[in-house]
Amino acid sequence: MGTHQNTDSKTIQIQRSNLSRALVLHPVLRGVENARSPEASLEEAVGLAAAIGLEVAQAAVVKVSQPRPATLLGGGAIEQQAKLLEDAREAGEAIDLVIVDHLLTPVQQRNLERAFGAKVIDRTGLILEIFGARARTHEGQLQVELASLTYQKSRLVRSWTHLERQRGGFGFLGGPGESQLELDRRLIGNRIVKIKRELDDVRRTRGLHRKARAKVPYPVVALVGYTNAGKSTLFNRMAGADVFAKDLLFATLDPTMRQVVLPSGRKVILSDTVGFISDLPTHLVAAFRATLEEVQSADIILHVRDIAHPDTEAQKADVEAILADLGIDPERDPRVVEVSNKIDLLAGAERDAVLARAGRDGNACALSAATGERLDTLFGILDGRMTAGRELVELDVEHGDGATLAWLYAHGEVVGRRDDDSHAHLHVAIEPATLARLGHPGQGHAAA
Repeated sequence: MGTHQNTDSKTIQIQRSNLSRALVLHPVLRGVENARSPEASLEEAVGLAAAIGLEVAQAAVVKVSQPRPATLLGGGAIEQQAKLLEDAREAGEAIDLVIVDHLLTPVQQRNLERAFGAKVIDRTGLILEIFGARARTHEGQLQVELASLTYQKSRLVRSWTHLERQRGGFGFLGGPGESQLELDRRLIGNRIVKIKRELDDVRRTRGLHRKARAKVPYPVVALVGYTNAGKSTLFNRMAGADVFAKDLLFATLDPTMRQVVLPSGRKVILSDTVGFISDLPTHLVAAFRATLEEVQSADIILHVRDIAHPDTEAQKADVEAILADLGIDPERDPRVVEVSNKIDLLAGAERDAVLARAGRDGNACALSAATGERLDTLFGILDGRMTAGRELVELDVEHGDGATLAWLYAHGEVVGRRDDDSHAHLHVAIEPATLARLGHPGQGHAAA
């Protein structure tokens, strides 16, 4: 996908690029520890490319004994990959794009393009492309544009002169070169300032929405997790919704909210958020701060894990690192519930071990969002959390005050009731904070 943006426009228009066949390279730097195997990292990079419809013609792990400031990759590796690209061109199966699954400096990117005679993007550019393709709401488009502009600001350099192209604009996979005026750093800087102001407005609006929900009050349950962990599938299963869910990295981007009624009858707001990923570009972490604030203010945070993935522990560490960046300690924050998803893909002792581990931990459960297996366990945990802070109170409500009676039945659990000629005498299990809202205009009054 290529993205073209007029500097006066408020939205990003996504257009299909003419680049379709890609070579994916995952550099392994000597002495750099990584919790994932090189093969697993390469597979994820291939999945990222597939997420925007690219055909991965070749993929390889490239060992880098000494990173070069000019190219990152060593001379031998560059020569080998350049020959592969040349052979593909001679065979009539040209590879238009080289994806380097690592952060590249502008100089490294430019030099690799010259060596390969093909377009080169790094991991950050690829993820930005995916986010640009997935953003649907105005807020999502603003966030992607801000991240893209911040990334591009340091890359306003002339390259691809042999193909009469010039790097720039707000897309990375192709499209016509932009004019020098549109590449001007000052104009991009002005646009960045304008987007930040608009996102501040979004943040204030979200704050107002949160205050409105607090007055209802419906607790917010936020889903977080590594991309493709099954968050959207679980969201659909719990809410009876039809959010796009597919075995695809970053299948959904914009946050979605639905009301869910728990088995006890208690209502909550379920919020699906963008998936996390390892080495998430700092531009995106900053740009999506407004969206991630929904997680910070949530009453319960469900950390959805793909427990069947070979790198599930590394993925867990990546998600917890981002939560920690948001000021949420997954080990100590009582709001965090770990949800081990995709148990339908496990069998035998491995499945038994996952179920046993979840059973021992009151802040964890194991289930299959795809089949609905053990979903009742998660609902039970949520119900338990919702009722944990309740206190039993006695209230006297006049029979004519139907609004207060309805409110108490909706927001608490009426465990006992005795009626006389004038009043209903209730025993209600309810949270003190919720009871404190009784008496607001429109909610009636009750005597304790």
